[in-house]
Amino acid sequence: MRKRVGVFVCDCGTNIASVVDTEQVAEAARQIPGVVFSTTYKYMCSDPGQEMIRNAIQEHDLEQVVVASCSPRMHENTFRRAVEAGGINPYLFEQVNIREQVSWVHTDKNMATLKAIDLVRMGVNKVLHNQPLQISTIPVTKKAMVIGGGIAGMQAALDIAEAGYSVVIVEKEASIGGKMTQLDKTFPTLDCAA
Repeated sequence: MRKRVGVFVCDCGTNIASVVDTEQVAEAARQIPGVVFSTTYKYMCSDPGQEMIRNAIQEHDLEQVVVASCSPRMHENTFRRAVEAGGINPYLFEQVNIREQVSWVHTDKNMATLKAIDLVRMGVNKVLHNQPLQISTIPVTKKAMVIGGGIAGMQAALDIAEAGYSVVIVEKEASIGGKMTQLDKTFPTLDCAA
């Protein structure tokens, strides 16, 4: 069964569109096996751009989404939320960086457009192999283990315990105290080290 992919190409104002022919990228994306919808928009990360993604998911019965825009570091979570709001698992989404990796490093429009098409093709092929994931949480036990029962280990354990957490000290020797237990007296008070 062939999956249904939607491709959304962002102009990013003139950040991308001044160097990449985004219409040509969207047209080439329509020819990639599995792609059933492809379009461009001036600012895909804007509210209307996100709404376009949500609506296209419903209208075209999309199962996966590829957004060709800026760095995932900047808007990956934005697009994941939009995809999820459209009814798709947010991990059935891929973001292709055609701003930093294409438009910002090229001056030749034809070369940049061909590279953007290649990156979109790679993004589509990757998303076709993505699997839906679920976010899970694991409870944290607020407990510490201090390895070594010397002076430093005992002080660390005391500090953690005073902060309100349970502490377990692990010591390989039969008794705690470390090297301190080997000393007769300590400076400056000449107290017994033990």
